[in-house]
Amino acid sequence: MKKYFVAIIVTALCNTGCKKLDITPPDKLSTNIFWKSPGDADLALTGLYGTLYAVNGQISAYAPMWWENFSDNSYTQNNQASAQQSLISGLSANIGGFPTSGNESLYITSYKGIAAANSMLANVDKVLSGDKLNQYKGEAYFLRAFHYFMLAQTYGNVPLVTEDPLTIDFSKRVSKSPRTEILKLIESDLDQAIASLPAARYTSGHAVKASAQGIKVRVLLFEKKYPEAAALARQIISDNLFSLNSNYAANFYKPDQRSSPEIMFSVQFQAPAAAHNFAITTVIIRSGYKDLQGTQDMIDEYEASDPRKTMTFFFPGDGVDQGWPFPGTVGTPGVNNWTKGFYPGKKWLDPKIIDPQPGLLDDQDYVWLRYADVKLMYAEAQNEAVGPDATVYQQVNEVRARPGVEMPALPAGLSKDEMREKIRHERRVEFALEGLRYFDLRRWGIAVQKLNGFVQNPLTPSIKTVYRSNFDYWPLPQSELDRNKPELIQNDGY
Repeated sequence: MKKYFVAIIVTALCNTGCKKLDITPPDKLSTNIFWKSPGDADLALTGLYGTLYAVNGQISAYAPMWWENFSDNSYTQNNQASAQQSLISGLSANIGGFPTSGNESLYITSYKGIAAANSMLANVDKVLSGDKLNQYKGEAYFLRAFHYFMLAQTYGNVPLVTEDPLTIDFSKRVSKSPRTEILKLIESDLDQAIASLPAARYTSGHAVKASAQGIKVRVLLFEKKYPEAAALARQIISDNLFSLNSNYAANFYKPDQRSSPEIMFSVQFQAPAAAHNFAITTVIIRSGYKDLQGTQDMIDEYEASDPRKTMTFFFPGDGVDQGWPFPGTVGTPGVNNWTKGFYPGKKWLDPKIIDPQPGLLDDQDYVWLRYADVKLMYAEAQNEAVGPDATVYQQVNEVRARPGVEMPALPAGLSKDEMREKIRHERRVEFALEGLRYFDLRRWGIAVQKLNGFVQNPLTPSIKTVYRSNFDYWPLPQSELDRNKPELIQNDGY
């Protein structure tokens, strides 16, 4: 990890238009030429958010849809992020992709963001003061917490670094800190963000108070702090700044995303200036790609009348009236790389795009937190804390009853265990292809049960996934272990 910080901070701070940094040696960023004016703070904040745009080949670790392929929800025929290899062969320290592959790994991309946040927190008070300083620091605390939580829930025990990268002695090697310490910092950072960010709706791409509150609810659930999670989620609901979008599908494409009352945090794009490096529409649905295909098990999870099923996946015979983007054809398993036994993803596609091609510019925002998640997290936490009281029913039923979905209310008289299963079902169908399922299975402690031996495709029953209990935390990249021997040691089981 250590060698990345100096080079990373140059990238993070010098996003676009900061040519005054060109005179700096490539391995150093002198504070003599930066952190001299409020404009430098703006550049630094832009660069900090820019760490969420990290692209590795065709896809990004911050694009939530690709995390679905590590779960029982979907299949990537081209092994995007090494998800298919991870399921079929099992995780290893040299598997590549999101787990361990150099600049492609979540580990490295997260520490780039952490380095940028640490630099900003150490220096921004040199050029700002008052309310603007508090808000900028609040955003930096939020983003540092976001990156560290991705590491904590994925790798477990990782190095804890809070120093300005320009002051670190890079001759020293780093070791892991206990996950409890990482989570303590995350909670503290989110509390700082909550105290500093505006109590407003999310619109501009800048985190607001509720962004930090919602992510903290997610952290508290991960820690099984159910009463605290329920109380914080209840506060978000009571503040009444957000509501469920009456158009479920519109949360996932432009321009509707920008006016959605439901989105609480996302990575925002805007073509042509800030488009995806490789169109996600192409990777999801184009012949030769189709790297987000639902499993039969995912399809079977939907209740028969649930319209979210056809808002999320394509089915055989779908044509233009169902949003099939290839004129003159209908969706057909076995044709144009539609793998028989799976169902191509529809969520995240821009319905205005016809016949998507490589080289296409698209700009759907990566949605990381929706109000529906807050409501279902409240229901889960409250059910675990006190059981299925009326407020638990209310939050689940409101998600099910949103306009355009209009699913019936849950039956009365459910036990705590029965309600737990209903909530887990609702999370799976509500957030299909949004990157939450894999992390849900692991924090619930049922990933081995659900994934080990799982048959992704019923037409090839002999091909089963491999998932062992140590996979709940990924191996650290071997390259990082080598750079930091002997202090940095591998996670157990690898």
